[in-house]
Parts: sequence; structure tokens; C-alpha cells
Amino acid sequence: MTVAGAIIDLDGTVYHGDTLLPGAASAVDVFRERGMGICFFSNNPIHDGNEYVERLQGMGVDAREGEACSSGVVTREYLNESHAGDDVFVIGSEPLHSMVMGTEARLTETAAETDVLLASWTDSFHYNDMVDALRAVDDDTVFLGTDPDRTFPGENGDPVPGSGAIINAVAGVIERDPDRILGKPSEIAVQAALERLNCAPADCLIVGDRLETDIAMGERNGMTTVLVRTGVSNERSLEQSAVTPDYVIDSLADIDEVLASLDE
Repeated sequence: MTVAGAIIDLDGTVYHGDTLLPGAASAVDVFRERGMGICFFSNNPIHDGNEYVERLQGMGVDAREGEACSSGVVTREYLNESHAGDDVFVIGSEPLHSMVMGTEARLTETAAETDVLLASWTDSFHYNDMVDALRAVDDDTVFLGTDPDRTFPGENGDPVPGSGAIINAVAGVIERDPDRILGKPSEIAVQAALERLNCAPADCLIVGDRLETDIAMGERNGMTTVLVRTGVSNERSLEQSAVTPDYVIDSLADIDEVLASLDE
């Protein structure tokens, strides 16, 4: 089987916080040696693709311009495409506010005058944010979330609350599910990754640490799926999940075993 491209998750797959995981840089070199396209894709919504490339390069990873994407980038592109001219109220981090300001939509600080409520991760999430959500939403308001990750690996690998936790809190108080969640495993995220790789899903491998996002995205779209054990998923979650990866490896450092198997 020929694999032309790889979607590589970041948090829990390539690094934990600012710590590069052992063998991750060498694994990227293996993809390069095979001539495969690479799309580094994080569901963390606070950085854009250029920032991720710079961060990876600073860790010694061979990341190149245009190869990285994030749920923040997908959100920015979606707002440009679908909500140009609309007022967007953000419950999220300052970097996400800045990304929204760079779109054709209008960032508003007045909850009662919004067309779109966008919820995401912020470490300053407050009771007042839920009050704002109640003020923002009526029957015509679009409710968006950047990504579904309830947790993500912290600096030492232990899970900390992510965007999904905040989106769920907002959804609970307004008694309404999001109209759309934009990060992995959404079809919008799939399209963003494949456009960067310029290959068909069947020719693509996706590797990540999260069953319900990385692996689910690949499974739904006919990609080869590889779960690493360096992030949030463990044996118990594997047993309980309806999502089944094609391969399970200890870390990205073992990716050459998967590629060798695909060559057979």
C-alpha cells in the first residue's frame, strides 16, 4: 500500500507542552525520507499554522512553511467563508480573539448584539462567561465551538481541561448543542488537512493520541489510522471505544514499524 501523506497530531503525539517526545523528530525524518507530504494538525485553538511551524523548528523538528494547521486556523477560515460581516462574540483566549479580528467577520464585545457565539478554551473561564452566553443566544444565533477536546495533555502529560469542557458548560447553560464544532474530526478539518497534503483520504495516514478526534477522523474518511500511547488514550479507552485504530504503537518513534507493514 502506498501512503502519500501523513496528518500528525501535536499535543500528546509530538510533544507534551514544551517537551519534545523521544524519537518524534526522527519519526518526521522517516516520513521525509519516503517523500510523504506532512500536515501537522493540532486541535489547540490558540496558535496558527506559522506559529506551530516555528515552535516545531525550535524543538528540532523538520517542519516547513505551510505544513501546520489548527482548530484556530480552521475556525478563522470558516468565519471568512460563512460569516463574513457577522458579529461574533467569543468565549475564549486572547489569541483566539485576535484570530477572529483578522477575519471578514466582526469581533463584538457586546453579547446581546451578536450573530455568532464562538466558544473555546480559555484558562480564565468564569461564571460571567456563562452569563454572557445566555445574553448572546436567541433563536437566530449561530453557536460554534473550535474543537471538541474535553482534555489535552499538560506539561507532564497529565490531562487538563480543554475546549470541549468549556463548550459543554456553555451548551448546558443555554440548553443547546453547538451548530458546528470546527476542529478534528469535522469534515471542515478533513478538508483543510487534505488541501495542504494534496492527496486522497485513502492515500493518507493519520497518527494521534485521541480516539474520538484523530482516529475517528481517519476512520470516517478511509484513512490509515495510528494511535500512539503517549497522550490521553489508554487500554481502557481502547476497550470502551467504538473507534478502532488500524495500528496502536507506543509512540511516534515506532512509526517505521507501521510504514514497513504497509509496504508488505
